[in-house]
Amino acid sequence: MQPPTAPPADATQLLASARRTLSIEARAIEAMQERLDAGFAQACHLCLACQGRVVVTGMGKSGHIARKVASTLASTGTPAFFLHPAEAGHGDLGMITHADLVIALTNSGETPEIVLLLPHLKRLGVPLIALTGNPSSTVGAIATVVLNVGVSDEACPLNLAPTASTAAALAMGDALAVALLEARGFTRQAYAEAHPGGNLGRRVLMLVEQVMRTGEAVPRVSPAATLGEGLLEMSKKGLGMTAVVDEQGKLLGVFTDGDLRRALDNQVDIHKTRMSNVMTKSPKSITAQSLATQAVHLMELHRITALPVTDGRDELIGALNVHDLLRAGVV
Repeated sequence: MQPPTAPPADATQLLASARRTLSIEARAIEAMQERLDAGFAQACHLCLACQGRVVVTGMGKSGHIARKVASTLASTGTPAFFLHPAEAGHGDLGMITHADLVIALTNSGETPEIVLLLPHLKRLGVPLIALTGNPSSTVGAIATVVLNVGVSDEACPLNLAPTASTAAALAMGDALAVALLEARGFTRQAYAEAHPGGNLGRRVLMLVEQVMRTGEAVPRVSPAATLGEGLLEMSKKGLGMTAVVDEQGKLLGVFTDGDLRRALDNQVDIHKTRMSNVMTKSPKSITAQSLATQAVHLMELHRITALPVTDGRDELIGALNVHDLLRAGVV
């Protein structure tokens, strides 16, 4: 038997429903701020003291949220994984050791699969942090720490489908992960190392040597070259600058579009003026083993668009500009 076809809803009704849902969920999350107490700090201390891994578990919709919480913890410096509570009784309970800590998400606090885990957690002596909407429940009563994620109403008009309650649990999980991240002094570098395949990892971990131009692609002239010769080199290499180097390849200076404007303002003769007289001495440079993000920072700080790359002994080995960084996805 086919279910009855609902009448088409107009845009006004749909938008009103969406706004109501967002409003209810926002209020649910906001209400948790007032309930935060020393228990949250205790939960953080338990996680920081954990010598093993944080095991996050939950059933049904809470299970989906638990997976996300475990993933967020793991990627921000707190080793964690998700344990399906229904599989725990069929061998997966062996994944929990005496050194671990368990975070259980259960809105009712009476989820059968979670309740069945409690005697085993007690036997192992594993601390339990419960994210529940019912602190006086079976799970809440035995938990080491209870974080109250209860909501007055679900966004579902039937008050049945987990909506506001899952949003609240997710927000509390995020709050826990961020508090731990800050307590550990977790850095962008560490985050990128946990995400080497992502865009952030590429941006943060890429080295200058992976982006820079080398060999004949690097514009360079001697200090005795004329300004005209320097301009030809700049035009030929298309980097917006040319390095000025001595016979040993040591970096003496750079000549940029800005230097060209200043030279023209002084009405210099491009056929007679030497590069040594118009170059910027002691220029900003970067080494090949520096992070590409450091090159971005230097460019932004000094309002320049290109950098010579040296070997650390002032010998020119490459160059790059902002377009190279853009192509590499660093900016």
